[in-house]
Formats: sequence, structure tokens, C-alpha cells
Amino acid sequence: MTVQQAKPLLKICGLQDVEVLKSMKHLTVDFIGFVFAKSRRQVSAEHAAQLCNVLNEWEAVPSPRSAGVFVNPDWEELTAILDQAPLDVIQLHGQESPDFCQKVREVLGVQVFKAFSIHENQTPGMSAHDQLNPYKGKVDAILLDTYDGVYGGGSGKTFAWEKSLPYQQWADRTGIPLFVAGGLDAENVTGLVRRYAPDGVDVSSGVETDGHKDIVKMTAFVERVKKA
Repeated sequence: MTVQQAKPLLKICGLQDVEVLKSMKHLTVDFIGFVFAKSRRQVSAEHAAQLCNVLNEWEAVPSPRSAGVFVNPDWEELTAILDQAPLDVIQLHGQESPDFCQKVREVLGVQVFKAFSIHENQTPGMSAHDQLNPYKGKVDAILLDTYDGVYGGGSGKTFAWEKSLPYQQWADRTGIPLFVAGGLDAENVTGLVRRYAPDGVDVSSGVETDGHKDIVKMTAFVERVKKA
């Protein structure tokens, strides 16, 4: 399986509310993310199944694909959740090995996105090539997010985007899309897209007001991405 659509791909993550998701049907979004890892945005498998049903009624064709966000899940957790919620993508934010990613992809028949954290004071160590190459052919996309010591990601903070360039070069060579996440909003996403041209962008807290998804902010974010 490959992720192939007009660049940049757009993912909105951390959806919890069925009515909010219904209000988004007019938006052109490629992926909708549901968080199963420990987070204030965490959802249960039963609730995610209801959200997936809403995606099946989406006005856009094709409808967005559903992505479940996990941190170091065990096999039983993944299979139990997929038995209830028909996810299209498993997004892994922990220390999951290339072999684990390949098993999820092949056995469960889903796409796999592997996230990598960018530290604020990250110094040159293992090159992007060395870090990513073991995952070549075993994942459908990679995602860069700002490191968070508690949850691994989802901090709502940006990282220095120039650090994404070696990763984007690897993505271009391999044909595996690169998403950038971390602190994006309607005000800064244009600069990211125009200057660094990632294959995709992933937003969560940047389209929220008081911790809840805001349809006005989501609409503005989508419009900025598409115009950029």
C-alpha cells in the first residue's frame, strides 16, 4: 500500500466528538486521527467505531482515511481495537521496531505511519538515513513531531523545521511520504509548506479552542494548506 495524493496531504488529529466530525464534512481532509495512546484526546475503541461510521458518510469523495495513534502498543491491544474500529492507518509514536511495523502492515492489512521525535536540542548523531532506512519498505509514511517527555508527541510546540530537511531528502529518495506535525496552526502552516514542502501536515491543538476542535480554525487551516 502506498499513500498517493496531491501534495501536501492533510491530517487532522485528535477528534473525539461525533457532532464536530459531522460538521467537518465540507472540508477537504485526507486523514482523520483518533488517539488511543494516553492523552486528554484519548478515545475508546467503541467510540472510535462511531467516529469511523461518520467518515463513511463524508461528502467528499474519497472520504478521509481513519488513523489510530498509538505509543508502543502490544499486539493484543491493536487487534482488539481493530475488531471494533475499522481503522485504515496505524500511526506509531513509540519505539516500535521495523519488524513490528511490517507485521502490523502485513497481518492487519492497514497502512502504517511511523513517527519520529525531534528534540529541541537535538545534535547530529545518527543520520536521518541511518534512522529511517531500517523502515524502508515496512511503513507507508513517516511523521516528524516535536519531542514530548510525557506522551512522546502532541506537545503543541513547533520544532526547528530546518531539521526536517534530511528526513525529507530521504523521503524523496524512497518515495515514502513525510508528514510534519507539532504546533502547526493556520498562521504558520503556510510558511512551512512554502519553504520546506513536506509531503503532508498534521494538526491537532492548533485547530482547538479551550481544548476542543474549532470548526472555524479547522476551516482556516485547510484553506491555508490548500492555497499554500
